[in-house]
Amino acid sequence: MGKGIDMTESQEPRTPRSVDFWDAFRFWLKLGFISFGGPAGQIAIMHRELVENRRWISEQRFLHALNYCMLLPGPEAQQLSVYIGWLLHRTWGGIVAGLLFILPSLFILIVLTWIYLAFQDVPVVSGIFYGIKPAVTAIVIHAAYRIGSRTLKNGLLWAIACAAFIAIFALKIPFPIIVAIAALIGYLGGRFSSDYFKLGSHPTKQMNQSFGPAVIDDDSPRLSHTFFRWAHLAKIVVIGMLLWLIPMSLMMQYLGWQHALTQMGWFFTKAALLTFGGAYAVLPYVYQGAVDYYQWLLPYQMIDGLALGETTPGPLIMVVTFVGFVAGWNLTLMGPDHLLLAGIIAGVVVTYFTFLPSFIFVLAGGPLVESTHGNLKFTAPLTAITAAVVGVIINLALFFAWHVLFPGNQQNFDFVAGLITLFAVIALFRFQVGVIPVLIYSGILGLSLTVLGLL
Repeated sequence: MGKGIDMTESQEPRTPRSVDFWDAFRFWLKLGFISFGGPAGQIAIMHRELVENRRWISEQRFLHALNYCMLLPGPEAQQLSVYIGWLLHRTWGGIVAGLLFILPSLFILIVLTWIYLAFQDVPVVSGIFYGIKPAVTAIVIHAAYRIGSRTLKNGLLWAIACAAFIAIFALKIPFPIIVAIAALIGYLGGRFSSDYFKLGSHPTKQMNQSFGPAVIDDDSPRLSHTFFRWAHLAKIVVIGMLLWLIPMSLMMQYLGWQHALTQMGWFFTKAALLTFGGAYAVLPYVYQGAVDYYQWLLPYQMIDGLALGETTPGPLIMVVTFVGFVAGWNLTLMGPDHLLLAGIIAGVVVTYFTFLPSFIFVLAGGPLVESTHGNLKFTAPLTAITAAVVGVIINLALFFAWHVLFPGNQQNFDFVAGLITLFAVIALFRFQVGVIPVLIYSGILGLSLTVLGLL
């Protein structure tokens, strides 16, 4: 007899009970507050709680869902929560799971960003961020290393990464074009030389491990809502398009196409469709647009935003909330007397348009994926895109390093910032210190130097 649940009467006592909606609600809410550590840490938390402890879903079904989410643009951990929530409690279960994954981070980032902007001239606050900025530079370098070591398995992928770096650094080619070319190379390579484009394994438990019967087990009968229906697909797509079109149309009608909020909605919709490879993949596109093109915020503010994003729960792509808030504040969208309101509105608008596609992709594609266990064949373009992303992230690291080590585009090298960067690099690479401790220690160091009058 297999390890899945045998749906006979004799086996019914061994079968875990169905999951109560409010039990799931409480878990997703808790997850929203403790989901630190990036996608790997967040996925590990879900695996431990849902597969090992609660046994709401089996190992195989968990990994099957994860494989699909890895192929989508957007934060894979948040999308995985939507997928599992949908499996357990239909569409509303997915919506609730996905919203609770990001709402705590949204509120926390709004508060922290307000504190950052309102008190940035206070020496204590400026000292902390002085120490954090070099650490962020080291973290981005480390992210490029992590992704590269997992992806760049052969000379062709290395060549794609180098070409992407040259394209964005020297040729100033827009990030979407780089992604499109990489995807085309991956698609063609997957057809004619697939061995070069095999996707590396995701850091999860071994697939053959079992933790006993689960509510959604390997051989559990499929629930009615998991069957693919064209009517369901059309319904989700139409509702999703309306949820995008209505607020966009209202902003265009009452504010105009050139208004900052309308442009934010459009820009971050495009960003949401380009987040293959995680948050670090889309950050270059965000800074390219928000800093260089639109000038919604300053380079050093982008670095500070990444630091706040790393230290708050939720997906790292939540840094877009910071970007939106700062943009609304800097542009005084509601007038000089309502900076906080402007920041909140812009932050919410940006977050809404960034995450809406994730819900549509999962809820629309879930039934199809459940009908095609293990038959996903789009990993080659994803691998090529991820290789290109490595080169783009290196460019982002250079961007951050220049503004941290040569502040104000001056020729004078900031030796203190250089030493903090070196400290962070050694901590991350040599001693495997976590991102949050590195940021905390660097912030304390910057604060100490400020108190001692050395800055």
